[in-house]
Amino acid sequence: MSEKTWDFVHNLASEQTWTPGLREIFEYRDLGIKAGTKGDFVAHLIRHNGKKTKDEVQQWHVHNCTFQFVYVMNGWATFEYEGQGQRTIRKGDCILQVPGIKHREIACSE
Repeated sequence: MSEKTWDFVHNLASEQTWTPGLREIFEYRDLGIKAGTKGDFVAHLIRHNGKKTKDEVQQWHVHNCTFQFVYVMNGWATFEYEGQGQRTIRKGDCILQVPGIKHREIACSE
């Protein structure tokens, strides 16, 4: 972890908006953690927006952060992780993604 000083963050759901992001079938809500930790951690909520893409399998990618986990609040999602294979997670499940792991979304509920 860096020597940077973090800022206190209180993120209110009532004041937030959902925005487009990396994948066109999802909307994202920034929780303010990246700004509050000066980039040490990233946290956001992702929800399906009902759109479809012609190629449902997303491209391999990585995230530039030292900590990332996926927690399913509702529905399910299947991801493929380099060296770990496909994993399906459902409501209440979580995955800790190690830094720099290549992954992609295979499918998800709406």
